[in-house]
Amino acid sequence: MILELDCGNSFIKWRVLHADATHLVAEGVVDSDLALLDGLRGCAGLDLKHCRLVSVRTNDETAALVKALADAFGVVALCAAPSRAMSGVENGYEDFQRLGLDRWLAMLGAYHLAAGACLVLDFGTALTADFIAADGKHLGGFICPGMPLMRHQLRTHTRRIRYDDVAATRALESFAPGRNTVEAVERGCSLMLRGFVLTQLELAREYWGEGFTVFLTGGDADLVSGVVPQARVVPDLVFVGLAMACPLS
Repeated sequence: MILELDCGNSFIKWRVLHADATHLVAEGVVDSDLALLDGLRGCAGLDLKHCRLVSVRTNDETAALVKALADAFGVVALCAAPSRAMSGVENGYEDFQRLGLDRWLAMLGAYHLAAGACLVLDFGTALTADFIAADGKHLGGFICPGMPLMRHQLRTHTRRIRYDDVAATRALESFAPGRNTVEAVERGCSLMLRGFVLTQLELAREYWGEGFTVFLTGGDADLVSGVVPQARVVPDLVFVGLAMACPLS
């Protein structure tokens, strides 16, 4: 079996595949290394032979997780690394090592699936947009706070804003002007996401007309899917790129 990990700033997304890498055995999202190990131990018949991961955490944090996996399951993790170019995609950053690895892998996966120009929008803790031309050149991108960061900042710095996740979900059933704080905050932040997406679409059309594919990925992609009905929603886009960056044979 193959363990794949996407280690973000806030959460670890994981999945276990059969050896042929086509059949999903188990998957989950956890908030700590310990929770990951517990989740894996709870998988019936787990027999890990390979592991590959992408991490945007510090080197020490990543090394600690790699060691924990080796100690617990006897598996050696392959870690995705920065690259100037790979699989037909050319990193567009002036210092290619400064581009977040999760963004890089999402771009690899998107270009592979689109086989042409594409716009990759990733809705995680941060919201990122990246533009890849038909010839594979990364033209650059944008980063702004995602829904979790916007919500957290308002809750943290405004004393009267207090509500739970259930109320937040319920508030997004409509986009009418909010009649209470939770509706006003959640709908306002969601509309900011939508405005960001529309701006990226305008820029992509300036580059390529209508000849490009839009990819939506990340935990909050569903919040904007209605704005881009033609987009491809690929929750595991980073994993598509991870398999390309860390082949097992």
